[in-house]
Amino acid sequence: MRAIEIEKVVINIGCGEGGEKLDNAKKLLETITGKKILITKTHKRTTFGAAKGRPIGCKVTLRGGDAKEFLKKALDAVGKKLPKSVFDAQGNFSFGIKEHIDIPGTRYDPDIGIYGMDICVTLQRKGFRVLRKKLKSKIGRRHKIAPEEAKQFVIKNFEVVVE
Repeated sequence: MRAIEIEKVVINIGCGEGGEKLDNAKKLLETITGKKILITKTHKRTTFGAAKGRPIGCKVTLRGGDAKEFLKKALDAVGKKLPKSVFDAQGNFSFGIKEHIDIPGTRYDPDIGIYGMDICVTLQRKGFRVLRKKLKSKIGRRHKIAPEEAKQFVIKNFEVVVE
């Protein structure tokens, strides 16, 4: 029950606007992952002039084997190096890829262009997602993932250097 595993990997491309740029980002995510893409929208009016409900980006969530395979490719794109500041207090980590062509196996398509993306990895232990509607108790302190444990998991399973 103490073994750490990947719960999900979320890949996000923020375009800032809808239209052709967003359609190209959506095509790119579909070709890289082969999964259904979700369009992200603004939640409230911003100072940048985007009204509520406007599409500004796209994302996809990967779980299981697909998540692990994509994470290996994404870590290769950043040279298998992560700064220790990318790990949060719950043991999750996020990093960015400046150009999607850095991911092994992807090629440049002049119709799409070049996009950067954010990759957010959520880690869990078995039993963490237990339905707790009727129970008043919370998940125990020892069952939560510490940042140091997450670093060791990434170093051991993906041969990543944490600086």
